Amino acid sequence: MTSTSTELADRIHSAAIHVLRYLRSEDDALGVSAPKLSALSVLVFRGPLAVGELAAAEQVTAATTSRLVSDLEAAGLAQRSVDASDARVRRVSATARGVALLKEGRSRRVARLAKGLERLSRADRRVLERAAVLLEQVVSAPHG
Repeated sequence: MTSTSTELADRIHSAAIHVLRYLRSEDDALGVSAPKLSALSVLVFRGPLAVGELAAAEQVTAATTSRLVSDLEAAGLAQRSVDASDARVRRVSATARGVALLKEGRSRRVARLAKGLERLSRADRRVLERAAVLLEQVVSAPHG
């Protein structure tokens, strides 16, 4: 059975959504909403950002992001500080507690997914290893 690129993309897209839903309960256990975890993830992996930069990364409005940041600050997961090179700019960064929470969430999701993968044969896991490499190549390739 051969698939066109569009059919294959549709199947991968669907599978990715199902995987995320499968793992969502691990995020729910953290007690932080998905939008807040997403913003926190950007702060942890990209470093301190201005609210506008975080909004662009999350593809939401600056007002929405400002509310998310305020909630993250209230929870002790993020903090705002003055930019060292421009005192007019406030940067948002993850706190140590925010980094720890994000790492805990990732660890929980990875453990749950690993448990599911253990039910597969060794050969099937090797296929998924190769698929992971290929998907990483697809998403890291320049857009165009």
